[in-house]
Amino acid sequence: MAPRVKWRGQSGRRWRAMVSLPWLVLLLLAVAVGVEAAGEEFVYDGFGGAALALDGMAAVTSGGLLLLTNDTDMNKGHAFHPEPVRFSGGGGGVVSSFSTTFVFAIVSEFLDLSTSGFAFLVAPSRDLSGAMPQQYLGMFNASSNGDPRNRVFAVEFDTVRNPEFADINNNHVGVDVNSLNSSAAATAGYYDDATAAFQNLSLISRQPMQVWVDYDAAAAEVTVAMAPARWPRPKTPLLTTRVNLSTVIADAAYVGFSSASSIVLCKHYVLSWSFRLGGGAAPALDYAKLPKLPRIGPKPRSKALTVALPIATTVIVLTAVAVGFVLLRQRLKYAELREDWEVEFGPHRFAFKDLYDATGGFKDKRLLGAGGFGSVYKGVLPGSRTEVAVKRVSHESRQGMKEFIAEVVSIGRIRHRNLVQLLGYCRRKGELLLVYDYMPNAKW
Repeated sequence: MAPRVKWRGQSGRRWRAMVSLPWLVLLLLAVAVGVEAAGEEFVYDGFGGAALALDGMAAVTSGGLLLLTNDTDMNKGHAFHPEPVRFSGGGGGVVSSFSTTFVFAIVSEFLDLSTSGFAFLVAPSRDLSGAMPQQYLGMFNASSNGDPRNRVFAVEFDTVRNPEFADINNNHVGVDVNSLNSSAAATAGYYDDATAAFQNLSLISRQPMQVWVDYDAAAAEVTVAMAPARWPRPKTPLLTTRVNLSTVIADAAYVGFSSASSIVLCKHYVLSWSFRLGGGAAPALDYAKLPKLPRIGPKPRSKALTVALPIATTVIVLTAVAVGFVLLRQRLKYAELREDWEVEFGPHRFAFKDLYDATGGFKDKRLLGAGGFGSVYKGVLPGSRTEVAVKRVSHESRQGMKEFIAEVVSIGRIRHRNLVQLLGYCRRKGELLLVYDYMPNAKW
């Protein structure tokens, strides 16, 4: 998106209006009011197609983002509005008031780590080749930091605490005049209009934020405010400091951004930017045209999935527990005992489940009789429809155990028309079961 640029040319209009005045009157007026710098304003609603002056790592992405530095180690990048701005009428005159606003985002691969930050700056030249990266933010070096000949005004957004510059913390905004030792600094954030409470903003949160920087020439005062992108400008600025920029900024200077990278994978983006010289707020940004930031990390889950997944997981776990409990209960319900000596009687062994089903769960209405050795129930074997009598003998009875073994040993050996034929047996913990042919008139 090409910038919307408007040259207000206030001085030109004034001089054209006064051409017919006598030259003496014209001279007196010029001396009285001085020569006013021509006003200028521009807006970048995204940077696609913008003819910015870029160097170093700075580039415009295909999506219209101004990328100041990429994840290349130990490098720097600069982006300037291509034409110089006439801040005063020349000859070291008074610097006019100006206002700028921009939306930026610092996108780090790690949420708790970042490279050095970036800065909005006003500089007499676009040539910053002698500046150093890292803590110098691509603006100064060890020998030039603090030199008044720099004639650089900047507002830094730093994510590293550098003790050599007396930084207040690793998440601060600072007003810099020819030096990275800020003349005023504050923790990044804003004051809520409703409560007046301070709200912290993490510069490396990967979230876009908007900044407003204003210079009031009459008061020689700089104010800085910031808030999450698309929020209104807070009524209470983040910081205010008195700085006479007429002694700092050159008559004609460049406005733009400077950034530096280090060993941490981190990118600095500017999404949109506007500037106005000569009084009044910078033009409003069109939030609908803000380019999208690249996504870092896995795609965020939808709110529905975030709610549904824990519920589904809980249901699955509870279902699995319930099924396991039922299976365990079934297993215990039909559990049997087997020993090596029973191998030769294998064909005559019945499954307890079959006997349980045959007798209807050993219900009282199936009871044929009861004696000292146990109870006898009538049953019908599933599948064969064979009627049987099932005797339940307790393990606790020594005599019952002897009878059980004697009967098992006799399986298939004794056949007599007056004796009930033993068909087989089953063993369980706590009880023994003998299965006989059912005889209606037999005494059990």
